Amino acid sequence: MKNIAVIGAGTMGNGIAHTFAQSGFKVQLIDINETSLKKGLATISKNLDRMVVKEKITETDKNNTLANISTFTNITEGVEYASLVVEAATENVDLKLNIFKQLDTACPKDTILATNTSSISITQIAAVTSRPEMVIGMHFMNPVPIMKLVEIIRGYSTSDKVTNTIMELSKTLGKVPVEVNDYPGFVANRILMPMLNESIETLYNGVAGVNEIDTVMKLGMAHPMGPLRLADFIGLDVCLSILNVMYEGFKNPKYAPCPLLVNMVRAGKLGVKSGEGFYDYSESRKTETVSKQFIN
Repeated sequence: MKNIAVIGAGTMGNGIAHTFAQSGFKVQLIDINETSLKKGLATISKNLDRMVVKEKITETDKNNTLANISTFTNITEGVEYASLVVEAATENVDLKLNIFKQLDTACPKDTILATNTSSISITQIAAVTSRPEMVIGMHFMNPVPIMKLVEIIRGYSTSDKVTNTIMELSKTLGKVPVEVNDYPGFVANRILMPMLNESIETLYNGVAGVNEIDTVMKLGMAHPMGPLRLADFIGLDVCLSILNVMYEGFKNPKYAPCPLLVNMVRAGKLGVKSGEGFYDYSESRKTETVSKQFIN
């Protein structure tokens, strides 16, 4: 397994491409948007520069990593020789199903199709292909080059051979793979998202402010980052999408997204990616910025 195709050049996609390329794999990074590809490569280069400065890799390592990555705007061309495809597009069910239909047609018959989805059913995704036994979840954590965990999610039909292959492949990347079953949110987000949502509810109900909530969780629970800042870094739109998937999947009101989260996403306040969420990222000093109009 030498050729790895990665679909999507955003935060997760370029991180996955970086990780595979640094481990010596040939990576085909695919995105329909040429600007996104250029931005993704620039991000990879910048992250490699940081590693060089910290003496974690050499300048030669950086150059070899970048040389291992080629870019494509056409899925068919990008996956022509892929042994594995890792889809890392936006967390949208219809979009992912459409991509997997294309991959099933374009990829060689022995290509393993993986998705980096953080909540969507692997079984549902696999069902639109003619190779459900070769479809699997490979959920990396952000930032991908640094975080060790990879959730490996088996769909209903995923074969033992494919599961074992992806488990071993993850280890060659220096990751720690953990096999979990195919239920909405899997393990990581099934536990994390309700906590983030409850933190937003706590703010929404006026129990405490943004800084106070984050400080309690950092100092009282030894979390490295407060839940509201973490939500900003994940992307409030992503949090909302995952909560909606779990709410629809379980029909349990405990997964219903807080109205404040819904309104902030509607207002375009998505966190770091938009420059403003629970904190203001347009200035060097992060400040609490939630408008009172969103809070009871």
